[in-house]
Amino acid sequence: MSTDAAAAAQSEIATFLASHPQVRFFDVFLNDLNTVERGKRIDRAGIERIYQGGMLLPGSMFALDVEGGTIESTGLGFDDGDADRPCRPIPGTLWPVPWQPDGAIAQLQVSMFEPDGRAFFGDPRHVLARVLEKFQRLNLRPVVALEYEFYLVDRERDAAGQPQPPRSPETGRREFRTQINSMTDLNEYSTLLAEIDSACRAQGIPTTTALAEYGPGQYEVNLQHHDDVLAACDEALRFKRVVKSIARGRGCEATFLAKPYRDMAGSGLHLHVSLQDAGGRNIFECDDPSQCADLRHAVAGLLDTLGEGTLICAPGPNSYRRFRPEAYVPMTPSWSVNNRGSAIRIPVSDRRNRRIEHRLAGADANPYLVMAWVLAGIHRGLSRGAEPPPPVSGNAYRQTEASDGASLEPLPTHWAAAVPRFRASGLAHEYLGKPFTELFATVKQGELDEFNSWITPLEIARYLGPI
Repeated sequence: MSTDAAAAAQSEIATFLASHPQVRFFDVFLNDLNTVERGKRIDRAGIERIYQGGMLLPGSMFALDVEGGTIESTGLGFDDGDADRPCRPIPGTLWPVPWQPDGAIAQLQVSMFEPDGRAFFGDPRHVLARVLEKFQRLNLRPVVALEYEFYLVDRERDAAGQPQPPRSPETGRREFRTQINSMTDLNEYSTLLAEIDSACRAQGIPTTTALAEYGPGQYEVNLQHHDDVLAACDEALRFKRVVKSIARGRGCEATFLAKPYRDMAGSGLHLHVSLQDAGGRNIFECDDPSQCADLRHAVAGLLDTLGEGTLICAPGPNSYRRFRPEAYVPMTPSWSVNNRGSAIRIPVSDRRNRRIEHRLAGADANPYLVMAWVLAGIHRGLSRGAEPPPPVSGNAYRQTEASDGASLEPLPTHWAAAVPRFRASGLAHEYLGKPFTELFATVKQGELDEFNSWITPLEIARYLGPI
């Protein structure tokens, strides 16, 4: 850490402690590959030491499966001695926790480093920073925004052990209908949504709009566009924590699981990206997207890398439940202007706000990694001057080839197919780093093997008798 950075860090914590005398504890955490929060609760006397020397956590934090078990084949468990590494504060992530009583708790996000100061290869935040360096060399600055979909569900499961919508705080009924953009649904949960908005403001999370989505109890919240990509992803993870915490306080649960209901819409994480040059001009600025060379090159790079990066965007078994025709989830590497059936969409906007929307990822994906992969595809396309096929129109799910006759190869829709494809990806090796690529693929293969070893109730119910 530079002298200036160290001084700024000390100033940050000193100012916070002086202005928040009621805070007694600090939740200090990072998010693992599955975005699960891992860390410690530190008392007021100890937080300054975190700012001086970091907090020690084992590197195996990034070798954990979703249940917290270490995937030993990564080499970060016993083979590494489960060695500790310093985790340092991320500037701008020290905030009070408004949903805790008496304002006694604050929180701080950290990032992992090697003892000699190098970035730890397994930390997704460093992976994203590595990709951003490539844009700096092009004198380009990404401007991004994230959209999250999530469900509110009852704490109690139904008779089959499955999630169910919560009872409306207004009517007491469970709602099983689908009503996109329903103002009634927004109104019924307006108090909870207002608390989420208030907590987001208290933690510097710039939310803009909220809407009721297709599923019962499903909502979408948009985060403000940002020219600090790392900060945008830091905010996204704080946003998920806010939503889950406020929902628990209101007697229900919030889930970012990609597909909590078999017959209802899935939840996505959509990314919007534009690029500014050194003068602050949006290089995608145009009236007709098909006539903007930089935009076309960026789209081509994204299309070329969708299949290899499906594991990043769909990291678990439930992620692939989203992939159904006519469910607003892309099935092929296609692009369009204002068509939500495509993987890459150019939304309606004025020319100055022209941008790319990436629609593949589920809400369960790691935002640092999705952002890194999206930007890697854009950088690849710009660097090579690649050209995309013509954009699709009409029902994208009924098209198996582009308008120029080129075949649209289906994206991987099964976990077992996505893991080896990512592991072998040259783009992943080049942009994310071969060590990280191997780490992520190994953790996901371990999760896959464990998941497939279980015998499900459906198998027993359907096959035990007849066979």
